[in-house]
Amino acid sequence: MHLVRLALVLLVCAFATNAAAEYPDKPIRLVVPQAAGSATDTVARIMGAELAKEIGQQVVIDNRPGGALTIGLDLTAKAEPDGYTICMGPIGALAITRHMVAKLPYDIERDFQPVALVTRGHLLLAVSPTLPFKSVQQVIDYAKANPGKLLNASSSNGSPGHVGGELFKYMSGTEIVHVPYRGGAAAINDLIAGRVHLMFESLNSIAPHAKQGTVRALAVSGARRSPGFPDLPTVAEAGVPGYEAPTWSGVIAPSGVSRPIIDKLNAAINTELKLGEMRDTLTRLGADVKAGTPADFAAFVADEAPKWAEVIKSSGMKLE
Repeated sequence: MHLVRLALVLLVCAFATNAAAEYPDKPIRLVVPQAAGSATDTVARIMGAELAKEIGQQVVIDNRPGGALTIGLDLTAKAEPDGYTICMGPIGALAITRHMVAKLPYDIERDFQPVALVTRGHLLLAVSPTLPFKSVQQVIDYAKANPGKLLNASSSNGSPGHVGGELFKYMSGTEIVHVPYRGGAAAINDLIAGRVHLMFESLNSIAPHAKQGTVRALAVSGARRSPGFPDLPTVAEAGVPGYEAPTWSGVIAPSGVSRPIIDKLNAAINTELKLGEMRDTLTRLGADVKAGTPADFAAFVADEAPKWAEVIKSSGMKLE
């Protein structure tokens, strides 16, 4: 009986190793839980194009926005665990919505496994060029004098921009109305036109607009200044001491995907992060490009999630 069991185990291992060796032999679907034009979508498209060169198969972007980033993750959790459906795992999906949504349709630790952390970076606080604000303090002063009149756009409920804006309101003692969109591109367009007044958005999607002057950049959200915008202060430096709202994004897969396939994807992503055009492109957009093992990404998420629980609790945010 023991010999039969051993033979079965060896057969399964041999099959898994052979499948991983052949992987991938068809296009890979990369689910993005936000709309086209969002910060996460920008990273996904840059990464997907370079990853395709490394693995020799097309990477097809599948945008599934909505549900405070839960629709795309739920689709991924229920996908066949064969390595042909993977997903972008941004901070909003992995560290924020778990504290805002009463009942998620999946368990993040049980139903997913990390592949690789791709970027870390900042949110940019930008205002419409139709407004006279030239500093963070001017925004705070106006908001205090005119409670409820300023409109703060975000790419979606539960996004880093949403949470970053709510934290700003809480720490600055202001009343600013949140306006969620279905994607960052639409929100940025309305910011440019003056239909909304301010926005916290990831640098890698709003940086080109800030550099062109179609939105007015006031500050970045991290603990330190951004190398892409060294002259911009942090929000903490500009009038809200202690404020910090970084952003990050990586790649995740369904929990059942075999380890050899996860390792192959991780190696391909890391190769592009270290040597490929992807690193240069993301750096130009203000992102801090990272590389590491699946275990590194798992430890990073485990460290980040509790921090955002405190932020969300203190600012009173909740999504049903």
